[in-house]
Amino acid sequence: MQSIKKNIPGLAVCLAIAVPSWLLGKLVPVIGGPVFSILIGMLIALFWTPGASCKPGIGFTSKKILQAAVVLLGFGLNLSVVLETGKQSLPIIVCTIATSLLVAFALHKLLHIDGNISTLIGVGSSICGGSAIAATASVINADDEKVAQSISVIFFFNVLAALLFPLLGQAIGFDTTSGEAFGIFAGTAVNDTSSVTAAASTWDSMWGLGSQTLDKAVTVKLTRTLAIIPITLVLALVRSKRSAGEGGKKVSLKSVFPMFILYFVLASVITTVAQSLGVDASVFSPLKELSKFMIVLAMAAVGLNTNPVKLVKTGGKPLLLGFCCWLGISCVALAMQHVLGLIA
Repeated sequence: MQSIKKNIPGLAVCLAIAVPSWLLGKLVPVIGGPVFSILIGMLIALFWTPGASCKPGIGFTSKKILQAAVVLLGFGLNLSVVLETGKQSLPIIVCTIATSLLVAFALHKLLHIDGNISTLIGVGSSICGGSAIAATASVINADDEKVAQSISVIFFFNVLAALLFPLLGQAIGFDTTSGEAFGIFAGTAVNDTSSVTAAASTWDSMWGLGSQTLDKAVTVKLTRTLAIIPITLVLALVRSKRSAGEGGKKVSLKSVFPMFILYFVLASVITTVAQSLGVDASVFSPLKELSKFMIVLAMAAVGLNTNPVKLVKTGGKPLLLGFCCWLGISCVALAMQHVLGLIA
């Protein structure tokens, strides 16, 4: 009871930031609530430093609430639907994820970019933006400033993708009578759900395709989300082995396996089984919305723990890394679609 009480002041501060950020995200979905929440949190951090009464709750929100949000994200995944309709895009997804991670690792070595930032940007660019960063940050124990910097980089290229990709698709000559080709491109080359939705919906509107492109893009995006599982497990294993090597301690199963990822899988299985038994998908909608709000809530805490002046001063290399990952993913996605005969 005492531990709950000590978290209330900090949690209340984060909640006061999260609610207006959530509403702003609804008004401007291409930016999204998490970005508004981080920005407002950082703005407040310029003028106010959390005191001893608020620090425990802010720390709890940035770590535990973030993990809980990832778990609830699983209720938005029907594994049978994703695996059935995502087969076509799977080779593209694997290649784009590999490209982003290789680019991030190479630039980490060449430019001496912080390892955690490189990992977060590489994973965030290749999988699902903020959600992937949230899951990965907990596994590699990245501090809030690195999380904020990574999300800021991802957000910047998200917005660019949402605005430019429909024009790029038209210039390249994507099929305008079907939403399949551009839907796969948007689902594999854009990382955040809000930007995937924005780009795909724009294509549908441009060519009068109803929701063909959007349906395809969202399915591909959900297939990519599953990559959170193996990547976080591998990162947890690498981290635990590295710690064991440095400290000579025995590696425990708990340190290798991030338990919240197990709960994420369990939530996905519950959704899959329930829908196969006839439960309507809308039953899980409140949990999906709660997951999104909890990410916004956690990002408020991340913003409050971030020094915006330091963020700006050290932002050049991470921005370059984000651009290279974004460019690599886009080029590989287009090349793979050409190889698979989806575009000329």
